[in-house]
Amino acid sequence: MHSLLSGPLSIEQLTVKIAGLPASLQGKKLVQMSDFHYDGLRLSEAMLAKAIAASNKFNPDLVLLTGDYVTTDPEPIHTLALRLKQLQSQAGIYAVLGNHDLYYKHSRSEITNSLTSIGIHVLWNEIAYPWGKELPLVGLADRYSREYHPASLMNQLDPDTPRIVLSHNPDTAEFLQAWRIDLQLSGHTHGGQIIFPGFGPMLLCHKKIMQNIPTKVRRRFPCLRRKSLVISHWEWAQGLHKVGNNQLYVNRGLGTYLPGRLFCPPEVTVITLQGE
Repeated sequence: MHSLLSGPLSIEQLTVKIAGLPASLQGKKLVQMSDFHYDGLRLSEAMLAKAIAASNKFNPDLVLLTGDYVTTDPEPIHTLALRLKQLQSQAGIYAVLGNHDLYYKHSRSEITNSLTSIGIHVLWNEIAYPWGKELPLVGLADRYSREYHPASLMNQLDPDTPRIVLSHNPDTAEFLQAWRIDLQLSGHTHGGQIIFPGFGPMLLCHKKIMQNIPTKVRRRFPCLRRKSLVISHWEWAQGLHKVGNNQLYVNRGLGTYLPGRLFCPPEVTVITLQGE
């Protein structure tokens, strides 16, 4: 994807407070990357190289990848894995899959095997402990998968234990309010790609307009029937949000679909953990 359509890479830096964060984890740095859509069209080699170099520059304690490595055909994952092999992280690299990583029946296994071969830990309804039992890392199956059953995982954790959750689709934050989630990292939205300053993502504006059109009118026009595009909660399209008692951060992703990005640059996120 030409840089004129995607815009320059943006490095977003923020501090996230976590109640009960152990002293040993104060100041730990996480890097999040998401939605590569590495298929020869939606992510340039130059943009990918800049993202990897930016991540390494921060010498992160943990690198977290939140899905959609390819678009349809899983074959490009093998080339992407060679690029991602350059990522550096003190405590490892962890990943979850997105809906595009499940496009074909063999997609999940091919993508998982390729990422695993370069040392990336792919979590599919799994709990990992990169820093020990004091801060579990939960990786959920994609929201659209039949295997999306977060309760079986979340109920294994002590409610007094802080935790970070990786879940590709930010809509899951609504359901996950049933449990303590100190920080949920998601992608999927590409930030909305087209942002109207003062109004928000184009598709959020579309949703609001649809809500004001009478149901009888929408039924007569097929193009107006669809209530939700990509996600339901477009108000969570990007950035840090409070969802009940939980915190959600949505990364704008690196890949770009046509017609391109407007006021919504591709993103690498650097998060510093702080106690509360």
